[in-house]
Amino acid sequence: MKRLGWQTVLGLGLIVLSAVLYALHYLIFRDAHHIFIYMLGDVAFVPIEVLLVTLIIHRLLSSREQRIRLQKLNMVIGTFFSELGTHLLAEFSDRDSDLEGIRQELLVTSGWSDRLFDDVWKNLRTYTYKVDMSRLNLYELRDYLTSRRDFLIRLLENPLLLDNESFTGLLRAVFHLTEELQARPDFKTLPESDIEHLAGDVHRVYYNLVMQWLLYMRYLKNVHPYLFSLALRTNPFDRAAVPVVT
Repeated sequence: MKRLGWQTVLGLGLIVLSAVLYALHYLIFRDAHHIFIYMLGDVAFVPIEVLLVTLIIHRLLSSREQRIRLQKLNMVIGTFFSELGTHLLAEFSDRDSDLEGIRQELLVTSGWSDRLFDDVWKNLRTYTYKVDMSRLNLYELRDYLTSRRDFLIRLLENPLLLDNESFTGLLRAVFHLTEELQARPDFKTLPESDIEHLAGDVHRVYYNLVMQWLLYMRYLKNVHPYLFSLALRTNPFDRAAVPVVT
């Protein structure tokens, strides 16, 4: 015979307890009329209680929990850009010969609205992200990414990333590029076909970095103005950007 779950046992126990208390009430006061009046009133309030608990209170709690998770997630994203994301953006964009065509769209200011962020994000999705591989030092890039491999692994293990597929995709792209570079002891003798393969991995990281960076900049502007101020002064696409406040 299948054993009853603890929820079922608890429910049956509460029903029996309620019946016992009602019986005790009747034995003491001998007034079934009032018992049924209060019972009907309690039952009539159940739909309103369900409305308050499930649709209002639960929604408020869920909204608050979601905001907290979003804040923690963006703390993780901010750590990523501080540790290596901003550096990679600077490395790749400096070797993008077509960047001048979109540089103005990446010069974020404090006057940007959510609408402008959305428009720029949509426009940059169609941009062809290419890095001149002949100007990219693959040895330095490999050493740089390898030195942060443990950091990337810890980020991938963070359960908060389950809520953000785009950032998870960026981490996978960076991790894959790291593995590809580590698998090659020497880059001087690589055939052109392999260089093109590595270029595809670099371009994937470059694209995801730009997209995630814009989303993160929008979040900082709306939620953390002081962090946004520093991000503006260290914008990897702004050649005139300096961290010193003048």
